Amino acid sequence: MPKTLLIIISGPPGTGKTTLGKKIAKEFCLPFISKDAIKESLFNDLGWSDREWSKKLGGATYSILYYFIEQLLSANTSFIAESNFKPEFESEKFLDLKKKYDFAPIQIQCRTDGKILFERFRRRAESGERHPGHVDSQNYEEFKKILLEGKFEKLDIGGEIIDIDTTDFAAIDYGRLYEKIRAVIVAIT
Repeated sequence: MPKTLLIIISGPPGTGKTTLGKKIAKEFCLPFISKDAIKESLFNDLGWSDREWSKKLGGATYSILYYFIEQLLSANTSFIAESNFKPEFESEKFLDLKKKYDFAPIQIQCRTDGKILFERFRRRAESGERHPGHVDSQNYEEFKKILLEGKFEKLDIGGEIIDIDTTDFAAIDYGRLYEKIRAVIVAIT
């Protein structure tokens, strides 16, 4: 049986992880699990108020996210998981999953010029397009350092790593990205 493919899309808020994930999911007909989609569903059912509530639901969101990840891995189903995965918290979780399930990870690391990312985050927060439960407009100072760095480090779990510069969404070479993913699929089958 071929290995299960797990595409992990990570990066700071506002780097375009969700948009990228949806495009890849469509191209490869893969299930797409997004942390923010889960969190926003919880906001819709349980309500929202302030940053502390958002953080509390964020913790619950990760529990649900990892539940779905494990269920799909146990069913040998390839899929995409998107979140702001940080190595200091998530590497060990994925390594534990690798001990239980035979999967090939591809890490897609989204990065953006820090100043542009901070401005993008601010504009998104003020646009009203993002779910109000995230209370992003209350988080500028909390997220400023992370956003100005423009990237996260990769997870220490092995597998193919693809670095995507999302500073200019129009400049992303999706054809090349899809070729890299196809090469991994061929290698694991």
